[in-house]
Amino acid sequence: MLEPLRQFIRQRRSVEVHAAPAESPHDEIQLAATALLLDLAYADGDFSPPERAHIESALSRHFNLDLPSVQALLVMADGERMKAVDHFQFTRMIGEHLDVGQRVVLAEVMYGVILADGRVEDRESVLLRKLANLLDVAPGYLSEARRRASAAQGPR
Repeated sequence: MLEPLRQFIRQRRSVEVHAAPAESPHDEIQLAATALLLDLAYADGDFSPPERAHIESALSRHFNLDLPSVQALLVMADGERMKAVDHFQFTRMIGEHLDVGQRVVLAEVMYGVILADGRVEDRESVLLRKLANLLDVAPGYLSEARRRASAAQGPR
């Protein structure tokens, strides 16, 4: 009785393996980083146009993507973000594949997101510190990332 079920599962797995193209770690890192950036953008309840512009610019610059690719990545990452139970799946992927310098650059982009609309809400700040901890970005590096992001925003 169990053999037909086993065969069905084996066939199903075989179809899924052949139907889904294998993603490279680079694609998964892009998706994970984008999901984290979107979480920060939505943390204050308002994904503002300046936040969107900052994320689009950062993705284009750091991942060398054109605007349609950035927009497609945002849609995919938003779907993954909404399905996720926590941030661990994203931070684990990034932690496994990026060195500390690259994670600090990501923290700088994250600060840029929460500074983009001209105000830093408590929820944004708490989430950013939580993500930095999960990404194993030391407080000193995090402070430096904030300083660089603030300088890049210019005077307000």
